[in-house]
Amino acid sequence: MKKHVPSEEMKKDLDNLLSKLNAMEIVAKDEFQINSVKVLRALVEGQIHSINEFEHLKKAIDLLTLQLFEVQNKTRS
Repeated sequence: MKKHVPSEEMKKDLDNLLSKLNAMEIVAKDEFQINSVKVLRALVEGQIHSINEFEHLKKAIDLLTLQLFEVQNKTRS
C-alpha cells in the first residue's frame, strides 16, 4: 500500500503541474489545446483548494476537540 503524501508535498506537486500547464498554454497551437489546458488548470486549482479547505477543517476539529475537553473538565470539577 502506498504511503500517504503530506499536504505540503501535494501542494508543491500541484504547483509544479500548474507551471507545466502554463508552459503548455503558451505553446498550444489550436483552440482545442488551449481549452484542454484551461480544463486541466481548473482541476489542479480545485485540488489545491480542496487541500487547503481540508487543512482548515482539521484545525477546526482540533479546536472543537479542545473545547469539548475543557467543557468535560469543567463539568467534572
